[in-house]
Order: sequence, then structure tokens, then C-alpha cells
Amino acid sequence: MRLKSAIWVSAYVRRCNIEGVFAAVRRRGAEEAGAIFIKVSRLDGTATLYGPAPQTAFDDDRPGDRAFIVCVGRDAPAPEADCEAYLVKEMKFDPDVWIIETEDRAGRNFLDLVTG
Repeated sequence: MRLKSAIWVSAYVRRCNIEGVFAAVRRRGAEEAGAIFIKVSRLDGTATLYGPAPQTAFDDDRPGDRAFIVCVGRDAPAPEADCEAYLVKEMKFDPDVWIIETEDRAGRNFLDLVTG
């Protein structure tokens, strides 16, 4: 069983704060199972945006875990405007999304990432 989005978001924000990274919930989504997007601002006008990994990225050993992929800024941090444009499209497609914004010059994200 997957952890509710609201609980996962709360734990993630707390983890960021413990690590000395500012994190805030910018948009609250569906409590139970809203998709979660995390924007990591580098405080220089660039950012990386992370979103939910596709279901094909999960295996039978960890079916309830949350994993993320880079949505914007895969090779290098992208202009923040590119991340914002992506988020606007997501909000139009799914009004139940969560958006968390963090600020860290080093770009730390504390996420389980799916690469490939």
C-alpha cells in the first residue's frame, strides 16, 4: 500500500528542513493520491523539476514506493520559467497535483530517482 500524498509531502518537507534546505508546499493536491512535483531552485534563476516516475519504472519488490524522474533540467538546471511552464500544463491536466518548492544552491533533492 502506498503512503498518502499528504503524509509523504509532510515527511519530505521535514527532511529538507532537517538538511538545511528551505522547502514549502506551494500547492496542495489530493490528500490521498495526488501526483507530486518538486521544483529545486538553485537561487540563480535556474531550477530542476522532478515529477512522478511512470508506472513501468516500478518492480514487484517495491510496488508502493514513490520514485521520481527529471521533468525539466535533465542535463543541467533549466531556466525557472521552463519549470513554471511545465507546471502550468500539469495543473491544467490534473488539478489534484502537489507542488513543493525547495531552494538549494547545490541542487540537492533527497529523492529516489529513476534514471534512464
